[in-house]
Amino acid sequence: MTTPEAPRSATRGCVFLRCMRGLLFITGAIAISYVALTLIHAKLYQKAADITLDKQISAQQQHRVTLHSEDARQGDVLGRIEIPRLGVKIAILEGTSARTLRLGVGHIKGTALPGEQGNSGIAGHRDTFFRSLKGIRTKDEIRIQSAAGNARYQVDWVRVVAPDDTGVLGPADENSITLITCYPFDLIGAAPERFAVHAYKEE
Repeated sequence: MTTPEAPRSATRGCVFLRCMRGLLFITGAIAISYVALTLIHAKLYQKAADITLDKQISAQQQHRVTLHSEDARQGDVLGRIEIPRLGVKIAILEGTSARTLRLGVGHIKGTALPGEQGNSGIAGHRDTFFRSLKGIRTKDEIRIQSAAGNARYQVDWVRVVAPDDTGVLGPADENSITLITCYPFDLIGAAPERFAVHAYKEE
């Protein structure tokens, strides 16, 4: 025999499930919208960074204005990195703050500026701008364009290193670049290792 409480309990259960489904749908929609807006913002910023870099190049050619590492401020546009085989073309910004790495790849403070003599460290997120790095190979060409000029580099090694292994960013006599991103590429959550790509300037 069914008591009056049974239909009421079933009704409450159905209402609860409908509310949970609605809440999950809304949460998912907000998360997707946030990601989409972030990507759109980054894409628009990349276009603005290209314009800024072109102005810097023009100023350098006309007035010989050179940016020094001590003058660079967080978020400043320093140049552009291209990896033709991977279809990569990204603005290089100063610093590695969370906001900076949402908008482009970041020059690691304390290393040489892109295009300068020495080892220039450049960091980027594995799930956005540096995701294509998982397909990089030795002898791939990397191009750096900055107000100081254009430089071509060739990849000579690729390594997976520990997060505290700063040796790959150590100073060097040669003009070189080291690209850093988190590893593994497809892991969800905090990554336990770092993916490092080193390239030397072609003369």
